[in-house]
This record gives sequence, C-alpha cells and structure tokens, in this order.
Amino acid sequence: MRESRNATASSDTSSNPTDLSAATVRTRVTVPLRFGDDCTVTADLVTFHHLADGQEHVAVILGEPATGRPPLVRLHSECLTGDVFGSARCDCGPQLCEAVERIANRGGVLLYLRQEGRGIGLYNKLDAYALQDQGLDTYEANAALGLPEDARDYTAAAQMLAALGIFELDLLSNNPDKAAQLRTLGLTVAHHVPTGVFTTVHNVHYLRTKVVHTQHTLPLTELTAG
Repeated sequence: MRESRNATASSDTSSNPTDLSAATVRTRVTVPLRFGDDCTVTADLVTFHHLADGQEHVAVILGEPATGRPPLVRLHSECLTGDVFGSARCDCGPQLCEAVERIANRGGVLLYLRQEGRGIGLYNKLDAYALQDQGLDTYEANAALGLPEDARDYTAAAQMLAALGIFELDLLSNNPDKAAQLRTLGLTVAHHVPTGVFTTVHNVHYLRTKVVHTQHTLPLTELTAG
C-alpha cells in the first residue's frame, strides 16, 4: 500500500482553495531545446513565485492547444540518472522525450518537478538502487531506508497550472496518484492519457512492480525485456 503522506497533504490543501492562487509567474522566457538526437523544440520556460514546497520547479510550455480542447499536461519528476545520463534502470529519459514531442504536437505544458527519486532525493535514490541490487524491489528499498514509498506531493504542480490559467487538462501519465491529487486540489482531469512503454533488460522488473504495487496503467503483457 502507498504511504498516507500524500493523501493527507492533498486533503489538507483542498480545504484551503486560496493555496492555488498563492503562486504567480516569476519569469517566462523562450528557449530552443534539444531532447536526444531526434527531438528539437522551441519552448517557453516559466518560473514561479510562492510555490508551496519552495522548490525551483519549471513549466515547459509547448505548442498551442486547439480551441475548445484542454491542454495536454505531463507532471515529470526530475531524474538525473535517466533524463541526463540516460540510465536504463528506469524509463524516465524516454518518457521525457516522448512527452515533449506529444505535447509540442498537441499543445500543452510539461511541468519539470524537482522530485528526484519519487521525492526522496538523489543520494537516497542511489542508496535504494544498491538495496535493489541485493534483491529488494523499488518500494521495499525505500522502506528499508526508512523512507516513504512515494514522497511526492503535487500541490506545487497544481499551483503552477493555476498560475498559467489551466484548470482543466488531459494528463499524460501512467500514475493514477497524479490525477487523484490534482482532482483533490480542485483541477479537472478530463482524460488520463497513458505514455508509451519503454522497457529494457534493466528496468522491466521495476516497471512490473509499479503496475502491481501502485496500479500504474502499463500493460503487463508488454513488459518484457527490451
């Protein structure tokens, strides 16, 4: 079962609707970006004042949503090993590239959230990797370190979207907790759009564990070693 921390945080936030309006746009700047060899885009990067957790999260605005259609939004948690170094132990890097391409084509926002290792931080994540090498799964490893299975709270993400004027969205994610938290915080998730499946020989057990343990919407039949 998931740790109760996130559910409690979401419930507390929903009782105080002024929390979403606390954040304001700090800076918006246009930057040409490159993700891998085949994906280049021009995006607006947006920073914010007064986010609930005090972190330096960034919104990446891509494309133009069609009139009458909600923007496509991805909440992407920072992953240095996957996003920057190309680690094959997770699917974060390929998911980031896919999200940028799909959002640029459809129009919407990628929120790049400073939540390394499901919120436990880089060093703790690498400690958890060492325990996984001894046979624990990703959630068991966090627990063995005395850490939450998933410490992420999406209050700041909801604030960022509200500051951008987005209160209804299609969510690009396989994680049901993201949609649940955004809805609890007062946003409308019109559709839950799954990402692709990016398996390697190094991450297939990790992906299957996410399906079984936290009901990620990944097709188990496709989770074979790449």
